[in-house]
Formats: sequence, structure tokens, C-alpha cells
Amino acid sequence: MENLAKRLFDIVSSAAALIILGPLLLAIALWIKVDSRGPVFFMQQRAGLGGRPFRIVKFRTMIHRASDEIDQHSEQVLSTGCDLRITRTGQFIRATSLDELPQLINILKGDMSVVGPRPVLMEQKEVVPPGYMKRFSVRPGLTGLAQVRGRRSLGWLQQLAYDAEYVENHHFLYDLGIILQTIKVVLLGSGIYGGEGLNWRAYRDSLGGRPPLDEDVTAALACHEPEPEKVEEGHS
Repeated sequence: MENLAKRLFDIVSSAAALIILGPLLLAIALWIKVDSRGPVFFMQQRAGLGGRPFRIVKFRTMIHRASDEIDQHSEQVLSTGCDLRITRTGQFIRATSLDELPQLINILKGDMSVVGPRPVLMEQKEVVPPGYMKRFSVRPGLTGLAQVRGRRSLGWLQQLAYDAEYVENHHFLYDLGIILQTIKVVLLGSGIYGGEGLNWRAYRDSLGGRPPLDEDVTAALACHEPEPEKVEEGHS
């Protein structure tokens, strides 16, 4: 029943948002088209429910390159809005998270949910420790626990820990609390970019060929001193 209610909420909220935000989506699409060469949307294969692939839809914020031309294992991390790969339009819509709005289509289709672990690259599945594969037991989300606790400023292993925490604790009011906190995070523009040493590629390289272990997450959390802000549940 909980899963059915969550899916119904996803359908109703994403459909309503697409209708209400239609003029804004059209304006952004026209701005992207005028500003730089290439398609309006960027589509990329991500790992969804059960780790199965789906194509995520986002507004394009970078100079045009086909997704199959990008080597995710060696791609440099975006650590600043001044990166030359980001277009002028992209700088703004990334800072305001407007580039994520087309994922409302993914939610309506059933690829994603409003709240859940963010959908990772297929390549990132290689560096998810066994105990944290549970993140794939729910639909990935437009926003999630890791997004309200630091977004890309979090390390890869910290993100996995919050993803697992979400899977173990989620319910409707918990999701509503995350949605409300997401509004605050987006308005503040926090955690948009991450550091070079925090990403999944750095973790992969540190493994030296061994498989990822659950203990790696525990060790990463022990080194992370700041206490995370508690997610406040919404009120019915």
C-alpha cells in the first residue's frame, strides 16, 4: 500500500508540475537553443530500480557532446561553475537546479520517483559496496536524503550511506520532509559542485583492484566530523 501511494503521488505531482511549469520549461528550452549549438536535452543512461538502465532527461548545460563520446571513467569532475565545458545558460540553470526539471518526465513514466537516491551512472555501480546495493531496491529520485545533507559536497561513500539510510527509513511523511528541505537547499544554491577528492572515480582508484567493501563506508563516515542535519518529517 505504501508503494502504491508513493507511485500515485509521483504521477499526480509530476503531471501537475509539468502542466504548471510548461511555460518555464519552454522558455528554458528556447534559451538553451539560442545560447549554444546542440540539442536542448541531455539524455544519459543511468541505473534505476533494481540497477536496470534507463535514460535520464535533463536540460543540457554543457557544450554538446554525445553521451557515448564521454568516457565516464576518466571525465574530469565539475568542481566550479567557471568550467569551460559549461555554457552560459548552463551556469544559471545549474545554479538554480532548473536543469533537473525534465526528470519530471522520467517520474511520470515510472523510471524515477520524486524522492529517492539520485540515479547513478551505470559505471558507478562498479564501486558500490555489497551492503549498499540496497539503494537500487527503490526508484531513484529527483531529490533525496543525500541532496538535503550536502549534495555534491558529500563524498561518494557518504552519499551511499545516506542512500541506504533513506531505503531503511522512508515513508510518506519522511519523503515530504525531504521535499520541504529540498526547497531550502535549492534556494540557497548549496552543494552544487563537489571537490576532486570526493568523487567516485577517486574511490575507485584508491581500491587498487580490490572490490569495494562495506567497511570503506564506515571508515569514511568516521572521518566526517560535522553532524548531519536531521530530516524533519512533514505534517499531514
